[in-house]
Amino acid sequence: MDTKTALVAAALTLIEREGETHFSTRAVCDIAKVTAPTLYHHFQSADGLLSAAITEAFEQFLSSKRSAIQSPDPVAALIEGWDNYVAFAAARPRLYAAMMARFLSGADLPAAREGQAMLRHRVAQIEAAGRLAIASEAAVQVVWASVNSAAMLFLGATLQPGVGMGTPDPATVAGLRDAAMRAICTSVLPE
Repeated sequence: MDTKTALVAAALTLIEREGETHFSTRAVCDIAKVTAPTLYHHFQSADGLLSAAITEAFEQFLSSKRSAIQSPDPVAALIEGWDNYVAFAAARPRLYAAMMARFLSGADLPAAREGQAMLRHRVAQIEAAGRLAIASEAAVQVVWASVNSAAMLFLGATLQPGVGMGTPDPATVAGLRDAAMRAICTSVLPE
C-alpha cells in the first residue's frame, strides 16, 4: 500500500473509531506510521485528508451497494439497495455520520451524486414497469427520507447511548422500508 493510500486508510480507521469530531492529524500519523510532513506533503491540510477519506468512504459505500443489488425486478432491487444503505450505516455509524455531515454541507462528492443517480434510475425503472404510484421525484424523496430515518436510528443508538433509544428493532426498520415501498409502488411484489 502506498503512503497516500495508507494515510486515507488510517483516517478512515480513526473516523470509525473516534468520529470526525476527534479527528487529528497526529492520530492519523500514528496509525499510518508516518510523520506530519509526509501527511502534509500528500494532502496539504487536515481537511484535505479528511475530504479524501470521506470520498473513499462514499466509494466503498457505492461499491457495496452495487454488489448488494442482485434482483432484476426494480422494486426488489430498490429494497436490496435500501437494506444495504441501512446496513452500512448500522455497521459503520461514525463513518456514516461523517459522510452525511460532508454531504449535507454541500461537499462535491461524485460517489454521492452517483448514488442519487442510481436511486433515480431505479425509480424510473419502477415507473417504466407501470408500478410507480406517485410522481417519480416524490418517490425519490420518500425513499431518501425513509432510508435516512432508519439509518438515524442506528446512529442515535451508537453515538448517543445516553438518550436511551436502544438498539433499533429490526421490525421497526423493516416497517419503515415496507411503508415507503407501499407508498411509492402500486405493487411491491413482481407481477
